[in-house]
Amino acid sequence: MAGRSRTETFARLFETVHEGVYIASLACRAGDRDETFAVNPHLRLIFGYPPETPEQDVRPFETSQFVDPQGRGQLITQLTNEGFVTNHLLRLRRADNRQVWVEVTARAEARPGRVRRLNVEALVRDVTDRKRLEHQARDLYHQLLQSEKLAALGQTISGVAHELNNPLASILSWAERLVERPVDPTVRRGLQAILTESERAARIVRNLLTFARKRPTTRSMVNINHVVRETLAMRAYEHRVTNITVIDALASGLPDVFADAYQMQQVLLNLVINAEQAMLAANGRGTLVVRTWLDAEHSLVLVEVNDDGPGIPDEVKARIFDPFFTTKEVGKGTGLGLTVAYAIVQEHNGRIWTESPPQGGASFFVELPTGETALKALGAEPPSFHETEQKNGLALPPSQPRVLVVEDETALAAAVAEALGDAGFEVERAGDGEEALACLRERPSDLIVCDLKMPRI
Repeated sequence: MAGRSRTETFARLFETVHEGVYIASLACRAGDRDETFAVNPHLRLIFGYPPETPEQDVRPFETSQFVDPQGRGQLITQLTNEGFVTNHLLRLRRADNRQVWVEVTARAEARPGRVRRLNVEALVRDVTDRKRLEHQARDLYHQLLQSEKLAALGQTISGVAHELNNPLASILSWAERLVERPVDPTVRRGLQAILTESERAARIVRNLLTFARKRPTTRSMVNINHVVRETLAMRAYEHRVTNITVIDALASGLPDVFADAYQMQQVLLNLVINAEQAMLAANGRGTLVVRTWLDAEHSLVLVEVNDDGPGIPDEVKARIFDPFFTTKEVGKGTGLGLTVAYAIVQEHNGRIWTESPPQGGASFFVELPTGETALKALGAEPPSFHETEQKNGLALPPSQPRVLVVEDETALAAAVAEALGDAGFEVERAGDGEEALACLRERPSDLIVCDLKMPRI
């Protein structure tokens, strides 16, 4: 009676325990199949076998089920040599071909007979969720490291850009002044080239400063076409050297949006870079189309970034805005770009989504309320030109205005002083803050033009 009760207890435990139980004979010779003697319901659940699957067809440890081709051999070797394994980690394929991480604790003994086999009694625990959390923790750690690197890089870029700014300002100022003077045509062409290339360099420096600067959110009326073109200009060199053709399909006459221009540029830059990477990975070249248009009926401004890459599978599309989700290889993407873009657009009461037709290619859409609509929702009205015009400004004194230029960069100070002098101002120069104070004590100025980042200021 006690024996039967014990048997019933073990039978109930076998059926209800939340670990997989697997009793089988594992083949040690290639080509032979495992023989399954008993499996419990939880093992079927772990490996995705339906209840109606015959017990002998449940073979979770066959070679074809191992993600690592060496995994089966390593398991058999350890069971043969030591007679057991404890918390042996394996990545296997389920019956539905999805992957599952399991820990196996098993006892084995050689089965008598001509062909060597192992009789195995195993407990199997599903640790897929634990492995996913470990992977996410590693990802988060790497993202934090990346953030620290980016912060350090931002500080370096900011310093370099500021150092370049003053010489560029001096070159631009002199070039602008000289190109207006009567000079030989050959000299004029040279000056025009200097001016054009200096302006290009200045734009690059401004863009570096924009992305290196930590700044609060500041919204104003923004022309979205201007933001798009500024963003494309930032990537113009990359497009040229990687054979990406850009098609500008921006609608004219769009109403402004009420937005943070820097954040909108960040959104568009993420979308453009995402499109570039998709096209280059698939084709080594591509065509990028950027469109804007107005949905007048709903007072919405829309932007589309379209690429002719491989497209986006449905399973990726469902997670594409999730934090740390990326299809790129390690080191090629943070998995945060589209998440940041999504958060920014949501913060602007807009929408962002993606579409990918079966024939390939992908489009990302950004939808924003027009500026007038956004301000009305906030209970405000856009300022009119007349209201802006009525704001009080500084009136110049009736006599010749006196300007003090405080700048430690000699070339830049000379350029600014000469430009102001030509405009009718009386100009005095100071090389630092102490010299400026001495000048002001001796004779007050009507206006001070001052570099705020220099010694003794």
